[in-house]
Amino acid sequence: MTESLDSPHPAVGAATVRPSGADRVELMQTFVRIVESGSLSAAAALLGTTQPTVSRRLQMLERSLGLRLLQRSTHRMKLTEDGERCFARAKELVTSWEAFEADLRGTGDEPEGTLRVFVPHAFGQDMMIGPLVDFLERYTRMKVHWFLQDREPDFIAEGVDCAIHVGELRDPSNVAILLTDVPRIVVASPELVRGRTPPGRPSDLMALPWLALTTFYRTELTLAHRQTHESERITFDPRMSTDNLFALRSAALRGLGVGVASAWVMAEDISQGRLIQLVPQWRSTPLPMYLIYPYAKYYPARLRRFIEVMRAVVPGVIEEEQRKIR
Repeated sequence: MTESLDSPHPAVGAATVRPSGADRVELMQTFVRIVESGSLSAAAALLGTTQPTVSRRLQMLERSLGLRLLQRSTHRMKLTEDGERCFARAKELVTSWEAFEADLRGTGDEPEGTLRVFVPHAFGQDMMIGPLVDFLERYTRMKVHWFLQDREPDFIAEGVDCAIHVGELRDPSNVAILLTDVPRIVVASPELVRGRTPPGRPSDLMALPWLALTTFYRTELTLAHRQTHESERITFDPRMSTDNLFALRSAALRGLGVGVASAWVMAEDISQGRLIQLVPQWRSTPLPMYLIYPYAKYYPARLRRFIEVMRAVVPGVIEEEQRKIR
């Protein structure tokens, strides 16, 4: 964040200011918007006010609590330890208040505002755009900040509402909804295997050069037969290792090696003959795709409706891509 404040070092130990109940909600809302939007000016735009007003509200909240919530200078703004604890509680309080207001106004099912979502690079710039567009066309008062990140977010520190995550979950305290399983297949360019005996079993693949996707496999894999469920483990010394799915795809297209990847990423290339599926009856363990978000007592309509759309739309998108390689 690159904002300057009216007073870069508010007197936390100064005389305590006691705002009214209504003022407290407004101060909490302002603090939450600052963290979620990433700057004072962005928070001011969201709240329809000015940056100096946002700055004063933040200082008033800090003085009323007797805590410094943000470490700040003219070039940087970061949550303090107290700020992280305060943000978690403030967001819960603000969400509860917004849900209360929405229920009284009868608009609890019509979401509005901004949703901040983490999505893996490969999925977020291609396959997940369809479900996102579907969500935004249904709910015209919604906006989405779509962050391409191949990791689980720190929901509190980064002000993220939810995330699409593929693979093993690291934080068991989050709510995780399984959207679908992502099949993984073995692929290579036709040039790589031209003149060779087509591999019939996983063990035959070890004679070929390999590509590794380090987020999921490095030097070994277990493949299972789709009908018999027989499994076979293979090992290899990859010529290239990468943590990016599209980089692996590009290397495979250029004949550098064999790779294992999400079936939907390779489906179009296979249907057009740019890649071929090796040992098609054998597949690596499917990867679960989750929608994850932090636990709270109340969830705003914008998150509830987003979850509903993703659960309804995403499985069909994966299934449609699967049909291209059957």
